[in-house]
Amino acid sequence: MRPALFFGTRSGVSANRFNEQSLVTPARLTISYQTLASRSPLQHTHSTLFTKYHNHPFPFKALNLPGKKFNNHLFFLRTTAQRFSTTVSSSLPSPPHPSTVNPTIATMNGSNLTPSVRTKRKEPPHALDARHPKHHRANGDLDTSGGENTPDRPDDSFIEPEYEEPDDKLAALLPAGPDTAEWQETIQRVVRNVVSIRFCQTCSFDTDPALTSEATGFVVDAERGYILTNRHVVGSGPFWGYCVFDNHEEVDAYPVYRDPVHDFGILKFDPKAIKYMPVEALQLRPDLAKVGIEIRVVGNDAGEKLSILSGVISRLDRNAPEYGEGYSDFNTCYYQASAAASGGSSGSPVVDIDGYAVALQAGGRSDGASTDYFLPLDRPLRALKCLQEGNPITRGDIQTQFVLKPFDECRRLGLTPEWEAQVREKFPKETNMLVAEIILPGGPSHKKIEEGDVLIKVNGEMLTQFIRLDDILDSSVGGTVKLLVLRGGDEVEVEVEVGDLHKITPDRFVSVAGGSFHELSYQQARLYGVACKGVYVCEAGGSWRFESSECGWLIQTVDHKKTPDLDTFIDVLKGIPDKSRVVVTYKHLRDLHTLNTTIIFVDRHWAKKMKLAVRNDKTGLWDFTNLADPLPPIPPVPTKARFIQLEHTSHPAVADLVRSFVHVQCTLPVKLDGFPKNRKWGMGLVVDAEKGLVVISRAIVPYDLCDISITIADSIVVEGKVVFLHPLQNYAIIQYDPKLVEAPVLSAKLGNEQISQGASTYFIGYNRIGRIVHAATTVTESFAVTIPANSGAPRYRAVNFDAITVDTSLSGQCGSGVLVAQDGTVQALWLTYLGERSHSTHRDEEYHLGLATPTLLPVLKQIQDGIVPKLRMLPVELRAVQMLQARLMGVSEEWIEKVSVANTAHHQLFMVTKCTCERVEEKEAPALLEGDIILTLNGSMITRISDLDVMYANEFLDAVIVRERQELKLKLPTVAADDVETHRAISFCGAIIHRPHHAVRQQISELFSEVYVSARTRGSPAYQYGLAPTNFITHVNNKPTPDLESFLAAVVRIPDNTYFRMRAVTFDSVPWMVTMKKNEHYFPTVELIKDPEEETGWRRVTYEGGGKVVQGEGEDGVVPVPGDAADMDVDVDV
Repeated sequence: MRPALFFGTRSGVSANRFNEQSLVTPARLTISYQTLASRSPLQHTHSTLFTKYHNHPFPFKALNLPGKKFNNHLFFLRTTAQRFSTTVSSSLPSPPHPSTVNPTIATMNGSNLTPSVRTKRKEPPHALDARHPKHHRANGDLDTSGGENTPDRPDDSFIEPEYEEPDDKLAALLPAGPDTAEWQETIQRVVRNVVSIRFCQTCSFDTDPALTSEATGFVVDAERGYILTNRHVVGSGPFWGYCVFDNHEEVDAYPVYRDPVHDFGILKFDPKAIKYMPVEALQLRPDLAKVGIEIRVVGNDAGEKLSILSGVISRLDRNAPEYGEGYSDFNTCYYQASAAASGGSSGSPVVDIDGYAVALQAGGRSDGASTDYFLPLDRPLRALKCLQEGNPITRGDIQTQFVLKPFDECRRLGLTPEWEAQVREKFPKETNMLVAEIILPGGPSHKKIEEGDVLIKVNGEMLTQFIRLDDILDSSVGGTVKLLVLRGGDEVEVEVEVGDLHKITPDRFVSVAGGSFHELSYQQARLYGVACKGVYVCEAGGSWRFESSECGWLIQTVDHKKTPDLDTFIDVLKGIPDKSRVVVTYKHLRDLHTLNTTIIFVDRHWAKKMKLAVRNDKTGLWDFTNLADPLPPIPPVPTKARFIQLEHTSHPAVADLVRSFVHVQCTLPVKLDGFPKNRKWGMGLVVDAEKGLVVISRAIVPYDLCDISITIADSIVVEGKVVFLHPLQNYAIIQYDPKLVEAPVLSAKLGNEQISQGASTYFIGYNRIGRIVHAATTVTESFAVTIPANSGAPRYRAVNFDAITVDTSLSGQCGSGVLVAQDGTVQALWLTYLGERSHSTHRDEEYHLGLATPTLLPVLKQIQDGIVPKLRMLPVELRAVQMLQARLMGVSEEWIEKVSVANTAHHQLFMVTKCTCERVEEKEAPALLEGDIILTLNGSMITRISDLDVMYANEFLDAVIVRERQELKLKLPTVAADDVETHRAISFCGAIIHRPHHAVRQQISELFSEVYVSARTRGSPAYQYGLAPTNFITHVNNKPTPDLESFLAAVVRIPDNTYFRMRAVTFDSVPWMVTMKKNEHYFPTVELIKDPEEETGWRRVTYEGGGKVVQGEGEDGVVPVPGDAADMDVDVDV
């Protein structure tokens, strides 16, 4: 018996280049991590680039972690002991990539199960310690906060069909010394056929989330350019990638076949593109796989390092491993070996010493055991021959999952001694038989085969192995087979129709109103044991973002019409006008007993086209077709409603205020300005019922590229629009059409006096579930507050304001409300303030605080008079300093005495803590500097934040300040506040790019360019090549790009599917160069421009191949899967 070799990719070094010095300084690195809890011990072994960059990718953004805590944050996953027999390097070892530092771990598809989840899979006999994962799939959901778009997941439970002991005894048989000359010769011959595959799955589809990853493959037909790899690498949906050969030649590759069930797929490349090395094919010889043969794991780390691990094949009859929710192979046996292959080795060949491929690496354990799983090559060999001969690859199935069970268990299920004797006589080396495990309802085997049936014969032929069963079913598509089974000891013979496996494997999807849908796949149906039919939500975005953030929904009805299949679903959606609100019912695959009902707002104006994508195996692309343009919205009509009555209050004026509250929901179709969520809701206060003016927190309405729905009296829904966004004080003013509302809406009376500490007031708020709560209370404090800046992804935050707190526990439960006097006068708004991202919980902190109403009155008066407020402001951030600090910084005793007289409640002045980085044309001298203490502005003492309101109406301010213990008089220029909002954005290669918004300029000291990366899409080129949020792009192909105009002009000239260079600078001033490949098919270049003439207020321009300009939406392009702004992006290279 000859030993065997195993070739694969070992993780550790990404395709991206980086600066080695960028990894060693604690002040320049921050790491988000999760506790390694119960994880599925089985993992696929391709390596997912899913590590969240803060401002780099190279190096990380500085968060100035304390040195004593740095070691707690920085640790490596690559700690699993691996038995190396030999290491052969094709290049010098590279330092570890930053993505290897992130210890976040996920199961193969990023979905997590809680122990309470019902599942049809057995668990191991006891909990296993987590180990370096063999496969890491990212779901977008691994993260941590992004709100509805990036839901949090609980820890995984174990899911595994069986449990086996490690193969340590067989591993001990391996030779300890160097390889023989014969092995070395085989290695040199084989390695040139092994390739590193770097790819994107560009959108969520079936069991696969949108992701960026790398894996391994090997050439099986050098003349035609066929590469064999895993199905979980090729994926079931859109794929975009390339291969790197051993000599670092790169060639594009695309899928020509992915098996519906088994874990193999075939890529095609152009052999003529490989010019500097001969390409040979490995011959597939599944007949040479034997128990006990020695193997070597040869890893190709992204084409940079070649390493060899040793192992022994210990089993040929293991059931296919289960990886939890998501893709898993079934109805086949697997080989088991001890090799300890690491991430990136998916798709590696297992070859014998003669260079024949005997198996395909697929997965392994992640719990410390060095066990790997190989797929037999019988079915891949058949598929390859069909491709070579130009024949269709038929795949038959009866929608039944069989598993291998040993004779002793089969006896308990009804295997009789007579049949056992016959089976043992015919197959003397076999110890297992096939037993029915899952029969899908409504399938060909339903009510014919039952769980626990022991399979004896198929078409009169006795069999015990999957390979022969596959042969029979694949050759019987459209026909029938006769099965003889033992059921509780009784012989039962049934005739079953053989279906076409390709027909129950989706090869198309439709995208409409921000979501994507396809027919329920056989994979999903088998996983949950449900009928293989229904409309599956593969991307629950846009209008289809249900209350629960889970995936796995089946649409039952839309607008009271049943949608049993995708074609019916399409027909129903075609007839629904834009901006309609329709009832949708849906179920979850895990719980088909529960029917969920919701009402969705159909958005056909931000994404107007209903796109059908169909897989094309000849080109490897998915072809897009526009099925229907949107129907115009139905004009709204006036609606009547009554408000509820507030009970148990002794003040009628307070009770009447319930008529001033409206429910506001804001949906954001595109992520701008670093905002972390796609949908927010809160309660707004009507301040002018005649004009329909409502004030709301900017944590709810962050910018005006949005849809706003205003619900009045829990009955009337009207559309809203943004009228004003305050640059500093955390409120927005929105407007609805009051003619559509026939309800007694009350204009809230806003107080013009500051509420003071200790004053009695009445708190009215809305809790987290939207219920009104109220209580009499007192003001505990009114003070200047500094909301912490979000270091990873700058986004809007209130600065330079006084916050009010009250003495009631309700204040912490409510994000919206008011403080009101007994006569019904609103003294303060109760608002939600968006804060920093917590590095321990990975959630966005929110603060609930009061804002006194007098500060709103000047702005509101202008809007009521039809004037657009043109505010001006000092470009600084201030914080209060007490007299002790002020004295030490040079404030005279005379000024300190004046302060004590001017403000008896708080003896304080204000110091400049941060100067906003203004654009060059806005910089004027003199200006405030960090550390300056402001004494007066225009002759008035500044001892309260409200005293700063003088700046809003003045182009220049006469100031008296203290700087470096010197008292100075300056004429300070203010800056226009109407230029701080984003008015233009570009989507390029999956990255959202716009001018650095106000929050960026508040936190940075120098603008490197006006081209700022705000967010990126999962599965996009930006994700694959590491262009991270908070990067500034300064050059494209060596041409300077100081602004969006020059950037757009440079990128539209780049041909599709070609490389280009971009020079970028991280947020912490580190320049780096990235090479990217453009992809216009899935990620076209789109420009969004604010335009009041447009219905939505924004205009879309698409730039297609050759610079062709299309007004509106182009034909191609997938629904973007929101990646998160900087600190929410996670990539993992495992």
